[in-house]
Amino acid sequence: MTTAIAHRAIADHLNQTCFCMTLDQDRLFNSLNTAAPGLLDWHSLSTTHPHLFALNPTFVSHSDVEAMLSVARAIERVARRPSFQDLALGHAPAFVREDKGTRGLFMGYDFHLTHEGPKLIEINTNAGGAFLNAILRTAQQACCEQVSEFFDLRQSPDFPAKVVNMVQTEWRHQGIERALKTIAIVDENPHGQYLYPEFLLAEAMLERAGFRVFICNPSELNFDGHALMLGETVIDLVYNRLVDFELEAPASRALREAYIASAAVISPGPHHHALLANKRNLVWLSDPERLAELGVSAGDIEILRAIPQSTPVTPDNAETLWANRKTLFFKPLAGHGGKAVYRGDKLTKSTWANILEHDYIAQSLIPPSERLVKNGAVDAHQKMDIRLYTYDGDLLMTAARIYQGQTTNFRTPGGGFAPIFPV
Repeated sequence: MTTAIAHRAIADHLNQTCFCMTLDQDRLFNSLNTAAPGLLDWHSLSTTHPHLFALNPTFVSHSDVEAMLSVARAIERVARRPSFQDLALGHAPAFVREDKGTRGLFMGYDFHLTHEGPKLIEINTNAGGAFLNAILRTAQQACCEQVSEFFDLRQSPDFPAKVVNMVQTEWRHQGIERALKTIAIVDENPHGQYLYPEFLLAEAMLERAGFRVFICNPSELNFDGHALMLGETVIDLVYNRLVDFELEAPASRALREAYIASAAVISPGPHHHALLANKRNLVWLSDPERLAELGVSAGDIEILRAIPQSTPVTPDNAETLWANRKTLFFKPLAGHGGKAVYRGDKLTKSTWANILEHDYIAQSLIPPSERLVKNGAVDAHQKMDIRLYTYDGDLLMTAARIYQGQTTNFRTPGGGFAPIFPV
């Protein structure tokens, strides 16, 4: 048995048997209050967000973490190739095709773990949860001192530094000469978003680093022809959490104009989504022959075999896809957050007819691995996926999401975000 397989077996065994660490709710809420004091009644999350944080952490082998990071880096290498960009950006508006030089804040790469290694399921821009998970890791209660020391339950001291370096680097990449001073965290109705608590953590962390930070709706912004404005304040950089990926909505008009004019850094932006997160890209990234035609190296083609085969749903292949639907997962090209996605074995005829009327891909079904979770006196096997948060190929944070159902949902008792401890 190779070392990688042995470590994977150990991690899988721990996910089925180990309850040496559990979430300490009081420690969690105290840590949240220390990180962002006075911005929210953090204890209220137990009522408003009862399934945001999983009761138990998860375990992943070091080799699988490295394998996942290798996949993310290979994807970004391929995305820089002009031949791939011609495909990915070929039908995008001209302003989306323009490369601003930025890399995209908080890229997210989602994986399922298998006995053959990790398989990439999804690529996301504006992936949420990193700030919450940075706190969550420190709130685990170990059963003994030895476990605490072995897994090192301290907060990673370099996460805040990585975040500050990331926004500063993104600023420099766009080539704006003045100093970065102001940051806006932008989402539609941010106070009503489920992950609004994370915006508060990001605001507090960035303000401690010396930036002025605002949380706002895109409709609150204006572009005066020279600068992006929030009231009388010039906004230098936007941490973009919108799912309006091409900034098409009327509320996004100022963002779109400022983006086109390069008057502010807007990241992740339309270029990042089109080049990396549009689900159509999975069709090419999962096709070794097409990658070879694009000039991708043999090494990267081998790494990208971790992406399940994906194909566009068309009238020509509809009959075949329907016949093989039990082995497939269907995702809308314009979807996000697990909305309007379907396991093939759950499809009804009416849902299939709706899929055929819209733009979908069919992806080979990769069942997720499981974590046994203790929820009071009840033990339950729950599904698990793994997210890597990266910036320009560097790892910022890892986290798991534990759930039941077709997709992650933050509605599963005992489930939610979970820290990952490599073994």
